[in-house]
Amino acid sequence: MKKYLLSAVLLVAVSISAHAQFSLGVKGGVNFSKINTSAVGESSVAGYQAGLFAHIGSGLYLQPELYLSGTGGKFDSNSNGTDYSGKVRFTNLNVPLLLGKSFGGKDLNFRVMAGPIYTYQLSKNESFSNNFNGAYQDFGNYNKSTLGFQAGGGVDIGSITADLRYEGGLSKVNSNYGQRQNLWALSVGFKIF
Repeated sequence: MKKYLLSAVLLVAVSISAHAQFSLGVKGGVNFSKINTSAVGESSVAGYQAGLFAHIGSGLYLQPELYLSGTGGKFDSNSNGTDYSGKVRFTNLNVPLLLGKSFGGKDLNFRVMAGPIYTYQLSKNESFSNNFNGAYQDFGNYNKSTLGFQAGGGVDIGSITADLRYEGGLSKVNSNYGQRQNLWALSVGFKIF
């Protein structure tokens, strides 16, 4: 299924880019991420994102991106009267490939977009209470690569862009505990050309 989805997106990309507008820009923003799990309670942590984007097309467009992000999650549990807590932070390389639709003109433009995202974990920093790993073995055993999806909307005012997106995990960051990363991201960008 994933291969068919990627093939369809690439086919649309090639047909759009053959005779389309092209712009390149920089972006940065904040995110609020959480790692959902069935084993313990979880809460969000604030993070960042910064990188590059390309915009290919006008009405129907393709937007590939490449950016660094900081994500993670907090965990709390109380089992048999004992408190367990933990926190993990990731530094990731993200590659979303979004397909979107624009509404409006050159100076004021509204957009909706959705598509797959590939995330590669560059580093991780975790801190669990001393008793956490004894009760939840392999809880911090996170996968380096994950697939997900992004969906959201944006607005362009001249060369300035702003996006609000939701990202959900299609693959698990930790298969042992069914953990999936999801987040909300708000970013602002500037089209260089």
